[in-house]
Amino acid sequence: MTAKHHGYALLAAIVALVVGVSAAIYLGAASGDGAGSGRRSAGDTLAAGPGPGNAAPVSTGVWVGAWSAAPSGGEPGTATHGTAGRTVRNVVHTGVGGTSARITLSNLYGDAPLTVTHATLAVAAADDSAAADPATLRRLTFAGSTAVVVPTGGQAVSDAVAVVVPHDADILVSTYTPTSAGPVTHHPRARQTSYVADGESTEDVTGASFTATSVYWRYLTALDVLSNEADGTLVAFGDSITDGVTSTAGENRRWPDVLAGRLRTALAAGRTTGADPPRYGVVNAGISGNRVLVDDPLRGASGLHRFDRDVLDRPNVKAVVIDLGINDILRDRNPDGPQAILAGLRTLVDRAHARGVRVVGATLTPFRGHRGYTEARERVRQQVNAAIRTGDLFDDVVDFDKALRDPYDPRGLRSEYDSGDHLHPSDRGYRAMAHTVDLGDLAGPVAPARL
Repeated sequence: MTAKHHGYALLAAIVALVVGVSAAIYLGAASGDGAGSGRRSAGDTLAAGPGPGNAAPVSTGVWVGAWSAAPSGGEPGTATHGTAGRTVRNVVHTGVGGTSARITLSNLYGDAPLTVTHATLAVAAADDSAAADPATLRRLTFAGSTAVVVPTGGQAVSDAVAVVVPHDADILVSTYTPTSAGPVTHHPRARQTSYVADGESTEDVTGASFTATSVYWRYLTALDVLSNEADGTLVAFGDSITDGVTSTAGENRRWPDVLAGRLRTALAAGRTTGADPPRYGVVNAGISGNRVLVDDPLRGASGLHRFDRDVLDRPNVKAVVIDLGINDILRDRNPDGPQAILAGLRTLVDRAHARGVRVVGATLTPFRGHRGYTEARERVRQQVNAAIRTGDLFDDVVDFDKALRDPYDPRGLRSEYDSGDHLHPSDRGYRAMAHTVDLGDLAGPVAPARL
């Protein structure tokens, strides 16, 4: 068992103690859903539904994002049968821990209502496994019912359930759908193995029934926790570089993952030194191929069209790092300047500021040697970056371009930071990006919204 699961036995014992002493519903815990949260607060009453080991939360805290994935389209080949008669066990990794949890299921790209009759959540028993820690298995409910019908194009948020969710841990979220809703709403570049079983197997703690694997996340778009470790959510909003498509699968080495680790380490150190780093959970809202301006049926809604859903509707969102625009350049056959991209980014900033959310903007990274590289596109990238660096667009700037570029040829990536395609970073490159972020820049005043 690896280090990230060290101590799970102790956590299971804590859960048992929590369950044993819980006698009353903790009221008002969802009051942490402050400015910037537009989603339905399913945990407002925090009443746990029926199921093994469920109890009302007894700890105070704030609802924050522990994990998320932006839905980007309907899964190919699922239009007829969907996941009818199968259990999907999504494996997700937490950036922050908590004492209660809730999930969001999406049917954004389905063409019929999605019926989920059983859903569970558990801490994984080991890395790279469908097995669950039995002491942490919780049956999920929706408005008090174990079944939910997610409308076509809609989403559903579960009730809160009491369970100790560790940070830096794998969580198993299992859903059973008896009928098809058409195309399965999914996130295709998960870089994580999930599992599928024939029949209803949501409470299978052994994982034996999960004989098939999946490289997608299906239906599940968010895991929130009632946390004592964080008091806000930071969203990483971007394209494939934020999605981490060339990071090592199963190792959680995307730059938002590394940033989450930095924040946890800084917080632990701050308790000793008296420093005051931001207390944020980090969630990833990257979609491979995504653009600021243009929708794509295979690569999701544009940044302009999905910003509210994927950023502003996260619980207690305090800050967003925007790294978006390189695909607008790469897919423009006749680039004539940065104006449209900058106008789109400015619109995102204005929306965030209207909700009191701080915005850190990232410069666009080099791509010389990539098949889409042209001198005209490079000029536009340089113009966008020059505008970002002036400081007039965002509340603060993180210079990913400077961190990754080859000092001998600034139009390309440094070789050790290049995954090999001359566009996407390697694991070392993603790590360098995360370490370029000044943690102090993630908190602070927000510029007034422009009228």
